[in-house]
Amino acid sequence: MFLHNLKYEFLNNIRQKESLFWLMCFPIILGTFFYMGFGKLYEKEEMFSEIPVAVTFAKEDAVFESVIGKMKNADDSLFEFRYADTDKAEKMLKKGDVFGIITVDDEISLTVISSGIEQSIIKSFLDQYKSQRQIISDISAVDPAGLTEAVKALHTETDTIKNNSPTNGNMNYYDMYFMNLITMAALFGMITGLYSAINNQGNLSAVGARKCLSPNIGFITIASSLLAGCITQLCSVILTTSFVLFILKIDLGGNILMIYLTGALGAFAGVSIGFFIGSAGRMSEAVKGAISTSVSLFCCFLSGLMVGNMKTIIEEKCPVINSINPAAIISDMLYYLTIEAGYTRYIEKAAALLIISLFFITGGFLMTRRKTYENL
Repeated sequence: MFLHNLKYEFLNNIRQKESLFWLMCFPIILGTFFYMGFGKLYEKEEMFSEIPVAVTFAKEDAVFESVIGKMKNADDSLFEFRYADTDKAEKMLKKGDVFGIITVDDEISLTVISSGIEQSIIKSFLDQYKSQRQIISDISAVDPAGLTEAVKALHTETDTIKNNSPTNGNMNYYDMYFMNLITMAALFGMITGLYSAINNQGNLSAVGARKCLSPNIGFITIASSLLAGCITQLCSVILTTSFVLFILKIDLGGNILMIYLTGALGAFAGVSIGFFIGSAGRMSEAVKGAISTSVSLFCCFLSGLMVGNMKTIIEEKCPVINSINPAAIISDMLYYLTIEAGYTRYIEKAAALLIISLFFITGGFLMTRRKTYENL
């Protein structure tokens, strides 16, 4: 009997065209717009790459040519030097192919047409080169014997700053939007959970009235309906997650199975909350549907789906909200998979999400238990 009910509940769920749009199509459409809007912004704005610089020799300078030759051959070169004559260099600068022109004449000069970080770095390099060259020239004139030691000292890099990354994981800020997209897809399970509750209440739907009149055990009927809702929602989350990982190619860490597990736990939480809302009170299906949609979107808003730093703001002002917001918990779980090698904090968040889910699903069962009607 349980499997029979499960089969037809699942078939009923996938026939709900309006629900399927919100569960499966809307997250993909929104994710596409996210990717079009800022999918490559991190690479363009945050990740550092070699700075293209045009170099024009109006006069031979073997020393400077040797310096830039060594820099070009370095594995982690700061600049991409492009040799060109004056006319070609000016055209490249106007087109934006290079950030500046280094002209080597009696004096080494820099030409730019705008200001920015790249131009400042080029200027700093030239200032340092001129300074060191002047020091060597002065020492050569005053104390030629000490020239060798001076050159060694200038070539010895004294670095008191160690470059330690806080994590080996993905530091792309914009990928948080895609984590929240998966979170939203999971919490849209409120829709299927809501229908599971409504379709088992005789005063809210015709299907519910027929179920109440049937000889089937109420608990088995509701449990099969909930499981069908979870399976439907799991399919939705798998589709959205696969789209994000394999079509958009967003880096959410290498543990693919754990990412899907997170989506499954989120789907269970969404269905549980929707089931609770559907079981509460005697409001119409339309009203309960509006409440569940509003709750899911509001939770996602607080976790940063619409405003990327919203969760950070809440953590500073009222951190308890992030502790009980299922959307924030799910996005945190995905975030920990991305930046951490261990699972300590992930397990803590997963346990919190399961407790919230069990709380709502138990509340829903208690409200539907032994419900009777005067007439149907």
